Amino acid sequence: MALAPGTKLGPYEVVALLGSGGMGEVYRARDTRLGRDVAVKVLPDAFAKDADRLRRFEQEARTIAALNHPNILGIHDIGTHDCRPYLVSELLVGETLREKIDQGPIAVKRAIEYAKGIALGLAAAHNKGIVHRDLKPENVFVTRDGHVKVLDFGLAKLILPEESVENAQTMTSPATVPGMVMGTMGYMSPEQVKGEPTDARSDIFSFGAVLYEMLTGQRAFKRGTGAETMTAILREEPAELTSIGWQGPPTLEKILNRCLEKSPERRFQSASDLGFAIESLSGTSIGSGSQVHPVVEVKRNWWPWVAGAAALVVVGVAAWFAAKATETKEEPIFTQLTYDKGYLSNARFAKDGGTILYSARWNDDPDLHVFSVRADFPQSSRVDLPAANLLALSASGEAAVGLSTVNHANFMSGTLSLAPMMGGTPRVVLNDVISADFAPDGKSLAVTRLVSRRAQLEFPIGKALFSTSGYIDYVKVSPDGKSVACIEHPVFDDDRGWVVVVDEKGKRTQLTPEYASIQGLVWSKTGKQILYTAADQATARSLRSVTLLGEVRTISRSPLRMRIQDVAADGRLLIASEEIRSDIGAIDPVTKKEKKGLEWFDGTGLSDVRPDGTAFVGFEWGGPSGPLYMTFYRKLNESGPTQLGEGAGAKLSPDGTMVASEVFARPPYIALYPLGTGESRKVSLQGLSGVSSPAWYPDGKRLLIVAAKDGEGLRSYAIDLDGGKPQPVGPPGFLGFAVAGDGKRIAGIDGSGEAVIFNVDTQDVRKVRGLDPEEQPKLGPDLNREAWSSDGKALILTKATLFGAEIFRVDVETGKKTALKKMELSEKAGALMKPQILYAEKSDTYVYRVSRVLTKLYVVEGLR
Repeated sequence: MALAPGTKLGPYEVVALLGSGGMGEVYRARDTRLGRDVAVKVLPDAFAKDADRLRRFEQEARTIAALNHPNILGIHDIGTHDCRPYLVSELLVGETLREKIDQGPIAVKRAIEYAKGIALGLAAAHNKGIVHRDLKPENVFVTRDGHVKVLDFGLAKLILPEESVENAQTMTSPATVPGMVMGTMGYMSPEQVKGEPTDARSDIFSFGAVLYEMLTGQRAFKRGTGAETMTAILREEPAELTSIGWQGPPTLEKILNRCLEKSPERRFQSASDLGFAIESLSGTSIGSGSQVHPVVEVKRNWWPWVAGAAALVVVGVAAWFAAKATETKEEPIFTQLTYDKGYLSNARFAKDGGTILYSARWNDDPDLHVFSVRADFPQSSRVDLPAANLLALSASGEAAVGLSTVNHANFMSGTLSLAPMMGGTPRVVLNDVISADFAPDGKSLAVTRLVSRRAQLEFPIGKALFSTSGYIDYVKVSPDGKSVACIEHPVFDDDRGWVVVVDEKGKRTQLTPEYASIQGLVWSKTGKQILYTAADQATARSLRSVTLLGEVRTISRSPLRMRIQDVAADGRLLIASEEIRSDIGAIDPVTKKEKKGLEWFDGTGLSDVRPDGTAFVGFEWGGPSGPLYMTFYRKLNESGPTQLGEGAGAKLSPDGTMVASEVFARPPYIALYPLGTGESRKVSLQGLSGVSSPAWYPDGKRLLIVAAKDGEGLRSYAIDLDGGKPQPVGPPGFLGFAVAGDGKRIAGIDGSGEAVIFNVDTQDVRKVRGLDPEEQPKLGPDLNREAWSSDGKALILTKATLFGAEIFRVDVETGKKTALKKMELSEKAGALMKPQILYAEKSDTYVYRVSRVLTKLYVVEGLR
C-alpha cells in the first residue's frame, strides 16, 4: 500500500508518490532537518522478513553512497519504516532515458554525451567493486540541464539473497550464484542469460544495448518471446546501424560493436577504457543520425559564409595531412638489450640516457647481480657490487640496491643500501625494503617496506604516509618531488592491485580500477600522467597510462607479459617482456615413477594433494582463468583436470569430498566446491580482507583462515560453514595454517615468523623446536602446504631453495627431524620462486611444481 502524503519516515515527510515498480515505491519527500526536497525509495516487503538481508542492504547501500560521483544518483541516507528499508537520494528533475528514447532516436552528438556520462558513472562504481547488473534506459536519468545520472546501482544485487535460490524470481537473481539469472530481458549479457558469474564487463554489454537503442530507437535484441530474446542475445547480432539508415561516425559503430561482443574477453575490459574511447569522439564532426531537420530559408550576409567556407577548407586540408601523417607513422622500435636466459628484476636508465643498469639472475646463478649495458652495443657487463637487487638510480650516479633479498610470492624484500652505480662497497640504510626511489634532488628516498607484517610507504624515510595488510611496490617520486605514486596490492600473496598517488600529507588517491595483475610503474617526464603495465585477466599485461584525474588509456597491447621499468628524458621506455613456464609433476603412487606434464595452461599452481597421492588440487592464473583465477581437481590417471570454479589456494576437506578455495573478489569469500554431487556455495567472510591459507578443522564444519579486519593486522579466524560471525583464534599476530586431528592444537607462525603450536584449551603458544630459519613454514596460496602428520605427533614441513626442495617431519614435542623426500631442478635458468612440493603421506609420494620466468629487456621508441 502506498504511503499517504504527510507520512513521516524519520525526518522525511512524504509529499507525493512519484512512481512504483518491482523494486518498491518512490516518493517525493521533504527533509525537515535541512529544508530540502529529496526522493525516498521504499523497498519491497520481502526485506522485512529477513534480518540478514536487511544487514546486507545497509552494507551495500553505504558502499553505493560512498561513490559520490556526478554521474551516479547520490544517496543521502538509509533507514527503515514499518520494517521496510528505504533509501534517501537526491531529487532529480527531468526524465528517464526511456522517456527520451520513446520520443524517437537520439541525435548522435547528444547520444555520445549521454553515453560518456553513463560510462563515467560505471567506471566510478566498477573501481569500487560495484557492478550494476541491471543497466537499461529506465535506470538512466537525464536532468533538465542534460546531465546524466545512473540509478539503482547495486539494488539488483540486493533484491535477493546471494546464498539462496529458493525464492528466485524470473529475472532478479544474484549473478554471483551459478545457474541463476539477473537483469532485464533484452539488456542482459550472454553470461547473465546463461546464469554464469558476471563482472564489470557484463555492464559494458548492457551499455552497448542501451547505446544501440539511443541511436536507432529500436531494441537490439527484442524478439516475440522472452525465450527468443535470450536466444538472440546468445547467438544473434543486432541489425547493423548502416543497414537501417543510420548516418554517424564509423568509430562510434566500432565502439558499439565491441561493447556487444558475446565473449567478455572481446569487449572493452573496463568502463574507463570505454569512457576514453567515447570521449575521443567528443571533438569529432558528427551527423545527426536519424533525425531530419527542416531547411529554413534565412537571408544572410554572404561574406561570413565565404570566410567560413574558406576556414572549413583549411581545416579539411589540415585534417587530411594529419590523417596521412597517421597513416605513415612508423611502428614503435624495439631494441633488445639482453640475450642471457633467466629472470630480470629491475632496470633503470642512467643520467646519460645511453647506459642502462639492471639486476638479473642469469642462467644457473642462484643470486641476483647488477649489470650494465648500452643500447648501441648490447653486451652486458657485471657491476662490481655484491649480489643485489637494483632499486633506483639517482641523477648523481648513486645506486639504491637491496641486499640479502628474500623472495615472497610476488615481490622481494631486502636491506636497502647505497653505492656508486658502477661499483663499490654498499652502505646499509634500512631493512625489509620492497622498493625505493630517489626524489629529484637525489638526496631523499621514498621507500615501501615491511613493518610488523604490514607494508608501509614512507617519504622521506621515517615518515609513514600509509600502510596496508597487503603489500606496496614500484614506488616512484613525482618529477616535482611533491607526491609519490606506487602500486597497492590488497592481498599479500597476490599481484592484483591498482595505482595510487599519495601526497606529502598522506592523502591517498586511487587512480585506476583493480587489475588481476599489475607490475611496473613510472611517471611521465611531465608529471601529468603515470605509465604502468597491468592485465585485466591475469595473463598478458598491457601498457597503460592514467592521469591524476583517473583517466585511463591503453597505449599498447601485447600477447606477452610486459613490465615497464623506466622512462628516459627523450621519452624512450625500458620494457621487460616475460615468458612464464609452470611445470607440474608427480610420483605415481602405484608405479612410483615420475609423471610429468600435469600442468594445465601457462600459470598453474599447486594447492593440495590427496593423502594417497592419486589426485591433487591446483589453480590456474594463466590462459583463460579470468581475474579471480580458476580452481581445478586432477587425478593422476586421467587425461585432464576438472574445473571447479573461481579461486586459488584450495584445500581438500578431511573426508575428501569437498574443496574450499579462497576467492579474491571484493569482498573476498570462500567457495566450497563438491567433488561429486552437490551444489557449490559461498561462505561470507563478513568484512575480513587480505584472506589467505584456508585450512579445515577435522569435523569438516569449520575453516581456519588468516585475514585482516578493519585495518588491523593479520591474524587467525575460525569460520563456521553454516554461518555465524568469524571468531578470532589465538593471540593477535598468530597465523595458523593447520589444525591437528584432535581439533585442539593449531600449528602456525608467530610475530617473529617462527613455527608455533597454539593449544585451544589452555590458550598457550609454544614454539616448535629444532627448526633452522630456512625451515620455518611460509603461508600463501602459491607456496608449500604445511600439515600435521596423520598420527598427530609431528608437522610435515618443507625446506626449499631456489633450485630444490626437501620434505621433512619434525616432532612437535622433541624437535626431532626426519627427512622424507627431496627433489632438485634439472633446469635452473629463470627460477624465480622456490619450487612447490606437496607430500602425500599415506602413499609416501609427492606432487611438485616448478615455475620459471624468462625475461628479455628492450628499449622502446615511438610508444606514446
